[in-house]
Amino acid sequence: MANITTAAPGPQLAATLIVRNEARCIVRCLESVRPWVDRIVVLDTGSTDETMNLAKSCGADVHRIEWPDDFSIARNHVLDIADADWNLVIDADEWIVTGGDKLREWCAGNPQLGAVCIHSQFEMPGGGNSDVAPSSSRSWITRLLPRGARFQGRIHEQVQSPLPRRRLELHLEHDGYLTAQMANKQERNRELLLLDLKENPDDPYTLYQLGKEAEIRDDFLQASNYYTRSMTRTPQDANWRHELIIRALHCLGKSGKVDQALDIADAQMPLWQESPDFFFVFGNLALEKAMNDLDRAMDHWLPLSQWSWQRCLDIGERPDLEGSVHGRGSFLAQHNLDLFNSQMGLAAEG
Repeated sequence: MANITTAAPGPQLAATLIVRNEARCIVRCLESVRPWVDRIVVLDTGSTDETMNLAKSCGADVHRIEWPDDFSIARNHVLDIADADWNLVIDADEWIVTGGDKLREWCAGNPQLGAVCIHSQFEMPGGGNSDVAPSSSRSWITRLLPRGARFQGRIHEQVQSPLPRRRLELHLEHDGYLTAQMANKQERNRELLLLDLKENPDDPYTLYQLGKEAEIRDDFLQASNYYTRSMTRTPQDANWRHELIIRALHCLGKSGKVDQALDIADAQMPLWQESPDFFFVFGNLALEKAMNDLDRAMDHWLPLSQWSWQRCLDIGERPDLEGSVHGRGSFLAQHNLDLFNSQMGLAAEG
């Protein structure tokens, strides 16, 4: 198939990707993008599978470089190759689910940065929710860029631009955080993050990302250490702060630091009164505390857990909150409540 070209009026829109060994998913991604763009530009960094041939079969303009150990260098290189008025930056393990038909409308206005909603699938952890289907977290990430916008950062790169950011109703699904897909990426990601941290030891975003990397490995103690270091340095208005707080509380609880987590939650609660994610994790912490403080379990900690999960349902889903997990304002909270009420009923009968 020939490279994609259209006679659509207005500014040219390109989709840009950097890839390596993505034969599993490259066609799914490119087929979801192809109807909405003028051109697809793929930069391969060393595939040994059929990624490049599959990309070409979808009409992509495929180029290749040696992997530079820096995502920003690769991202900016493919932006230079595309040389487009607007660029939709997408990864091979993502695909458009809704909003593609609005891309040209957004590109017709004044130059600004477009943040899209990425729904990242993940397996639920074991324990009380082990019988619940996999869920997804939602993040708003800058991915629609006008000409001249560029990335910075060796990994988990960020767009550096004075232009205003606007949330777009463009929704992407992402399955790259599933265990099967993470196996080949974790060590690379950790090494790059540690290089960034060596250069900038107090950078809160790098500490936050290192916490996420450790959490994926179930190293909750290391994750909580990175998260708490990040919290003291992260500005109150940072777009990742909500997810940082929730993850820190979760990992502190998982690493046995329930009292520290509850102290942080008590200080943070006034700021997150409309976050089901906050109260979901708070309920889990209260339940954990009840197991360790039997004297106050029945009259304080257990009712507090029940109240927290009910609070999640009262708030409802908040997909606008960065890192919000689908279900914490609905079926996940209801699952915990049902299980709690069932167990309390059995205890009363006994």
